[in-house]
Amino acid sequence: QAHIVESGGGLVQPGGSLRLSCSHSGFTPPIWIIGWYRQAPGKEREGVSCIGPSGTGSRYADSVKGRFTISVEKANDTVYIQMNDLKPEDTAVYYCAVDFCSISTVRQSQYPAWGQGTQVTVSS
Repeated sequence: QAHIVESGGGLVQPGGSLRLSCSHSGFTPPIWIIGWYRQAPGKEREGVSCIGPSGTGSRYADSVKGRFTISVEKANDTVYIQMNDLKPEDTAVYYCAVDFCSISTVRQSQYPAWGQGTQVTVSS
């Protein structure tokens, strides 16, 4: 059974950093791409970044370019997103998705295996 677990969120001051982790299991190989998404209160879910399973082909939303870095630890089936210079507008629940990449708004119904997400709050 496909399963995704996101972790690493928390409360951080503006300008601070966090590293989120996404571990996944049960997906039928090969895995083609993994994406990070976020949803702020009252807003649509949006794509943040995507990466190929070997760490190649990374893509970023314009809003996070230069601040966020996505990476893969293939041995543990874990994908990370390092978030630096965090801003209040980065506050959201962050999700990842296996074999689903969109750097735009997405509907929750477009993907059947969302995890529980991890809350990131950027506030002073």
